[in-house]
Amino acid sequence: MAKILLCLGVVALVALAAAAPKPEEKFTTKYDNVNIDEILANKRLLNNYLNCILDKPKARCTNDALELKKSIPDALTNECMKCSEKQKELSEKVVRHLAEKEKESWEEVKAKFDPTGIYEKRYEKIAQEKGVAV
Repeated sequence: MAKILLCLGVVALVALAAAAPKPEEKFTTKYDNVNIDEILANKRLLNNYLNCILDKPKARCTNDALELKKSIPDALTNECMKCSEKQKELSEKVVRHLAEKEKESWEEVKAKFDPTGIYEKRYEKIAQEKGVAV
C-alpha cells in the first residue's frame, strides 16, 4: 500500500511540474547594444527602420529591424513582459523621440500597431508619469 501511495505521489508531482507555468520566454538581447542615439539622430537610418516596421514598399530590413518588427505586437499585448530592462529603456527613448520629433511617423506607427487606440489608452498613464506626450 505504501508503494502504491508513493507511486501516486510521484505521478502527482510529475503532473504538477508539467502543468506549472514555465518561466516566461524573453526577447533576444542580441541587439540591446545598438546605438539608438545614432539611429534617432540620423534621418536616413531612422527612416530605414520605420520603413521596415511599417512594411513600406521596397523597405530594406536589417536583422535587428526585423526582430523589432516581430516583437512589437507581443510587447504591446503583454506589457513588454519579455523585454529586458535595456529594451524597455530603449523603447521609451524611441517612443519619446517619435512622439516629440517625428509626429507623422509616430502616427503611422500607431495606425499600424494600435489602430483602435487600445494600447495608447492602456499605457497613457505610464507615458504621462515618464513625461512622454503620446
